[in-house]
Formats: sequence, structure tokens, C-alpha cells
Amino acid sequence: MFTGLIEAIGTVRHVRPGNKSVTLGIAPDSRPYEVTPGDSLAVNGVCLTVEMIAHGKIVLRAVRETLSKTTLASLVPGSRVNLERALGPTGRMGGHIVQGHVDGVGRVLGDTRAGDSVLRSLWMPEDARAYLAPKGAVAIDGVSLTIANTHDERIDVSLVPYTLLSTTLGAMRPGDAVNVECDVLARYVRHMSTRGEPVQAASGSDTRDTRDLLSRMETLGF
Repeated sequence: MFTGLIEAIGTVRHVRPGNKSVTLGIAPDSRPYEVTPGDSLAVNGVCLTVEMIAHGKIVLRAVRETLSKTTLASLVPGSRVNLERALGPTGRMGGHIVQGHVDGVGRVLGDTRAGDSVLRSLWMPEDARAYLAPKGAVAIDGVSLTIANTHDERIDVSLVPYTLLSTTLGAMRPGDAVNVECDVLARYVRHMSTRGEPVQAASGSDTRDTRDLLSRMETLGF
């Protein structure tokens, strides 16, 4: 699990095709950047497993399914990527719950200056739109952001100067592709509400219809 708070930016040093997969060699800007083989590392919001550390590079593998559903297939030597290690048991939850499971690929539409900050408009893939709500959370290339506005096919997010400087979002331009991961809580609520099946109470002694559950959640302000 991740939080969407980027720890470092890295540079892709090599991209090597394998058997239905690609290995990526990434050099973090921040040294030392402590990871060990077997660790989970989010690369532009995609959860990958560290295979080895060699010559200052973190080597990871992306399989075909991951490449087909994310922007990782477009990485080339010199590409800049956001990096975040998995949250430890004593870590602080500063952003929101990010799993590293990308829902789809969106695109940058444009920016509007708002003082020192930027209001960025992003086209959203159709499969992700049902899980997006104003003031809700979304991860864009692994960065935890709050949704300012929602529209039919796009959302607006506010980017403060720190985010623009400390992540790859500051260098993006209209047309650039981004990985989109929706809030996992929104995904579960949506799943329960569309299935319409009974929800088993924690005690196991009672069942409640999904509509009753959602009604109670609304009453409580969720």
C-alpha cells in the first residue's frame, strides 16, 4: 500500500524487453534511496517488485498486462518517473490509500493559473468516471490529489507549487498520458451499490440490504 506522497523522482536508464515483459532500470535522484529485492515500489503509480539493485539502478519488471493498461510501455531511457516505496507499519498516512493498481490512462487537457498554483484539467478514461467525485481523492501518476471539479469526461485538480516542483507533474504538457487510480473506498462502495446483494453484518447474526447500508452511510455524512 502507498499514500500518493512521492518520495523521489527517478530517471529511466534502461528498458530491456524480455519474455512477455520488460525490465526497467531506474536511478533515483535522491541517494541513498534504500530498497531491497522483493520490495514493492510504485513507479508513476504502478506497483512493481524490485528484482535487484545494480550500479546505482533499481531493476524492476513490468509484465505484458501492466504494460497494456498503464503508461509504462511508453517509457524510454531518459524518462522521468515518480517513485514511492510501500508504506511501513509506522509510516504516516499523509495522502490517501493508493494500491498501485491503475484503473486506466488519462490525458492532460490544459492548465489554468490560480496564483502560485495550477488548476489542471484531465480527461478521464470511461471506466474510472463513476468513482470520481468533487473533493474526493485520485492518484495521477502516483500523486495523491484532491478533485476540485468533475465534468462529463474530465476532472480538475489543483497543483500547489511543491507538487509541481517535487513530482513529474510540473513538466507535463497538454496531450501527455497519465496513470489514473481511483480511491479504493469509492470502488468498494460502487461495487456494493451496483450488485444489490445482501451485506453480511460483522456479527454474522443479521443481514442488511445494500440500499439500507448506503442510506445509513449518507445519513452519517459519507
